[in-house]
Amino acid sequence: MDLKAFSPETGKVIKRIPSATTSEIEEAYEKAVAAQETWSETKIEARVKTLRKLRKTINQDLSSLVKTITEDTGKVPNEALMADILPTLDQIKYYEENAGQILKTQKRKSPIYFRKNKSYVKYEALGVVSIIAPWNYPFQLALIPTITAITAGNTVLLKPSEDTPLVGEKIRELLQESDINQDIIHVLQGGKQVGEKLVDIAPDKIFFTGSTTVGKTVMKNAAKNLTPLSLELGGKDPMIIHKDADIDRATSAAVYGAFSNTGQTCVSIERVYTHQEIHKEFLEKAIKKTEKLKLGTDKESDLGPMTKPQQADKVMEHIKDAVQKGATIEIGGERENQYIHPTILTDVDHTMKIMNEETFGPTMPIQKTSDIDEAIQLANKTRYGLNASIFTKNPDTADKITGKLKTGNIYINDAVKNIGNPYLPFGGAKQSGLGRYHGPEGLKAFSNTKSIMKNNNKKPELNWFPYTTQKHKNIMKAVNTLHGDINPLNKIRNLISLIKEL
Repeated sequence: MDLKAFSPETGKVIKRIPSATTSEIEEAYEKAVAAQETWSETKIEARVKTLRKLRKTINQDLSSLVKTITEDTGKVPNEALMADILPTLDQIKYYEENAGQILKTQKRKSPIYFRKNKSYVKYEALGVVSIIAPWNYPFQLALIPTITAITAGNTVLLKPSEDTPLVGEKIRELLQESDINQDIIHVLQGGKQVGEKLVDIAPDKIFFTGSTTVGKTVMKNAAKNLTPLSLELGGKDPMIIHKDADIDRATSAAVYGAFSNTGQTCVSIERVYTHQEIHKEFLEKAIKKTEKLKLGTDKESDLGPMTKPQQADKVMEHIKDAVQKGATIEIGGERENQYIHPTILTDVDHTMKIMNEETFGPTMPIQKTSDIDEAIQLANKTRYGLNASIFTKNPDTADKITGKLKTGNIYINDAVKNIGNPYLPFGGAKQSGLGRYHGPEGLKAFSNTKSIMKNNNKKPELNWFPYTTQKHKNIMKAVNTLHGDINPLNKIRNLISLIKEL
C-alpha cells in the first residue's frame, strides 16, 4: 500500500510513495547480512571517508533539503535548518574526527595474580541494525543513529516515519548521491507493518525513537529473540525557575523551549515551575514575548502548523481538560486548521493531563512554587525523565537541583538545545527510554564490547588442579596480603613471595 505525503498546512496529498513489501524487507535483510561482514572489515579511515562525503553532499543540498523538511513536517525553515540539519552535520563531523580514537583497542590493567597476562578491550560491530525513526525531526532522528551504526561497522535497515515520507525519500537520494552502497543502508518506507517486520526479523540491534506506548510494544516483541535495543521515548520535561534567575533570559528560553517546532519535540519545556517571588514578573515577560510570535511557514515565521491532525486534536484536548479543572489561559488556546496558537496557562496542577501526559504541542503550563524542594518534588512527579532545565545564578543551587532531578539530561540556564551537543551522550531515565546515543557512548551502543586476555605465563597456574594443603596456604597468604590489614614491610615481603609463586 502506498504512503501518502500530506501537506500539514493544507491537508492535501502532495505525493504517494510505495511502501516496502514483506519480501522486499526480507531481501534487504539478507543483503544487509551479506554486506555487513565486508563493511565491518573496512578500516575506520574508509568508513570516516564515507561519512565525510555524506556530510558534504548534505551541505551542498541545504536549500532543497530545508524545503523538503518544511513541506513534509510544517516546521519553519529556520528550525528545519537549525534543529534538524545542523545537529546531523555536527554529529557526522564529530565521528569523522573521533571515531578512530573511540573504537580503537584499549589496554586494561589486571590484578597482580594475572601479572603475566595482557588484557584489552575491542569494540566490534554488532551486525544488522533496524532503525525506526519518528516524524517530528525526521532527518536528524533517522540519520544520526544510522550514521552512528555504520561508523561502528554495522549495516542498517532504516524505516523513516510514515508521516514524513518525503524526508525519507530525500534521505535515500542523499545516500545515493554520496555513493554509499545501498546494501549498507536500506531505506524501507512504510507504516506499522514495516516497523513490526523490522523487529520480528531478529536483527542484531533495534534502535527505536517514538512514544513510550509504542516503545513498550517494540521492547516486548524484541524480547522474543532477546534482541538488544535502544529506546528514545517521550518526555514531560520541566523547567525550574529559582528566585535569583535572570528572568529575561529565562523567559526567552522558556518561550523557545515550549514553542519551537510547535512544541513537537521530545525535550520541549512542557512544565514550568516558578518561585512565587518572581512568578508575576516571569509570567508578564513570557506573555509579551509570546505575543510577538508569528505563525506561518516562511523564513519570517516562528511557529508552523502541527504536523499531524491527530496530534493537534490531542493538544486541544489537554488545553480543554486543564480549563475544565480550573486552569487559566493567559494567552493563546485557539486553533485555526492545523495551527495552534502558542498557549500559556496558569492555575495548573497535577490533576490535569497537561501536567502529567506528554502534550507534544505549543503549550506552557506554569505552576507557582514556594521553594526549591517543592519545585524538585513536582518536577520529579512524572513517569518520564528525559530532559530538564534549571535557571539560577547560584552554582550551589544548580548543583542541588541537578543532583535531585530524576532525568537523563539537564541544561542549566538554557533549554532544549543540549540535545544538539554531539560530544555528550543523550537518553532518558524512567519511562523516557533505554540506552544512550551521541558522543563516545553512541558508538559503543552500536558495538559489541569484547574483553580479551592473553596469558604469557610458562609456569603452571596457581588455580590449576591438583589442589593441595600447601596451595591452600599460598592462596590464603595471597588473599590476606592483597586485602588484609598487615604492616607495609610484611606486605612487601609477601608480594615478592607471591610474584615468585606466579
